[in-house]
Amino acid sequence: MRRTHHGYSQVRAVFDEIDAVTEELSARRLSDLLLDDEPADPARLAADEPWVTQLAVYGSGLAAHRILADHGLRPGVLMGHGLGEITALVAAGGYSVGDGARIVIHRSDLLRDRDAASGATLTLSISPDRAAHLVGLVDHPLLSVASENHDARTVLSGPREAIDQVKAVADRLGIRYAELAAPHTPSPATMAPRFAAAVRDLPQHPLTAPVHSPLLGRRYGPTEPLPDLLANHLTHPTTPSQNPTGNLTDPPLTKSFSDAVRTLHGHGERTFVETGGGATLSCLVHRTLSEEGADHSVTVLPTLYTGHGDELRLPDTLTALREAGLAVGDCLQPLRARLAPELTEREFAAFWAAAGRDVVQLVSRRVTAFRDASGAAGTAGSPKPSAASGPAPAGSAPTLTAVPDRGELMTTVRALYARTLSLPEGLITPYALLGAELGICEAEQSDLLSRALLHYGLPELDGATPTTPQTLNKVVDLITTLLHSHHPHPTTPTRPLSTGLPNETS
Repeated sequence: MRRTHHGYSQVRAVFDEIDAVTEELSARRLSDLLLDDEPADPARLAADEPWVTQLAVYGSGLAAHRILADHGLRPGVLMGHGLGEITALVAAGGYSVGDGARIVIHRSDLLRDRDAASGATLTLSISPDRAAHLVGLVDHPLLSVASENHDARTVLSGPREAIDQVKAVADRLGIRYAELAAPHTPSPATMAPRFAAAVRDLPQHPLTAPVHSPLLGRRYGPTEPLPDLLANHLTHPTTPSQNPTGNLTDPPLTKSFSDAVRTLHGHGERTFVETGGGATLSCLVHRTLSEEGADHSVTVLPTLYTGHGDELRLPDTLTALREAGLAVGDCLQPLRARLAPELTEREFAAFWAAAGRDVVQLVSRRVTAFRDASGAAGTAGSPKPSAASGPAPAGSAPTLTAVPDRGELMTTVRALYARTLSLPEGLITPYALLGAELGICEAEQSDLLSRALLHYGLPELDGATPTTPQTLNKVVDLITTLLHSHHPHPTTPTRPLSTGLPNETS
């Protein structure tokens, strides 16, 4: 995530929204823990701050989804596994990013309270049916199958003493296993109403994309009561089959991830893209469909995963999707063709992630110098225009005697953005996301911000500023702050300042 957020502004934008929630609930910023140049120790975070790892998984999945959406990808269906089901529902518009973070935190708190009182989680390299027999052999009332990630990978959970007995039996039978730190345990039934009550007042919105639930074995309806369904997920295993006594468990919630993959493939889905920082589910999709004899007909792609050589797989995935006609190019391709055609798309993406901001700032400084030189040459020997001569040339900095009020700043900056992008001003609303909604790529956003700063005679931002603001409202906030720092004792002007931008209103 640390490397990705330098090259893809969507990462910082998502974690800014999550930060607002973590600051409110814990007075800490998640991005400070995940995106700093010096990463925090994952083992310490998992032990001391369990909500951090859960929100990191949630946020990385959403960030990858936004990157894909900004490249034109429109998924036929979204599907999550475990915690990923919350991510899928947020990506489909069921909740805001911030409210999704609240749901994840409530879920993490409940699982932490449960795990403190009970047990452990163990993944076994056997089928769910064999795992169910193993549960029956140990015969502990709190030992159960927690999830089925694949037909030959099943997760058990329960009290420590029961898990230790399972390990002993598995050793004798030659069954491979590994203990997990992540919670997979079905929770006590009393937790469902607690969870539902905690999230029920969060605003729920109709889903704008289909979401398939492995637990339900079907797609969510557009207006189903999500709090109750998510609460039930906490108290039911995600595996098929029977309990040790032979009685069927709750039938509506007995599906598995591999069943869901087969269902989607049966409905005609042939391209699976895993959002987030891992590739585990990609491997499970490959394995499930290869056993069905269908693996040759599907494409499975990771996103924020770093494979061999610690190389981010996202550029390759975007290229593959673009070549398949499922995504569109971005503004980096014409830049590469103009600036460094000798580089491959992957090489230029890595270069731009590392040096793009420096390039934009250099160009802005050269443009300013060019304009100054052109202006001096064109007006040599001529008297300077008076204030009554008309508005200043576009791009020149007005002489400020005071900081303009916020409404005037919004009008001016909005007009500058609209003119530069050749867009109607009505499209650039104060809260529209510049990247996700208006399709303005990161390089263009940096250039627009540089133009706005230049217009007000403000210096370029230094390298300590992590990213450009993601909405026009945030751009105006930044300019206001910088203007006040340059004018420590401002007074409201008696009339609007002339800026020379078209369609300006006072």
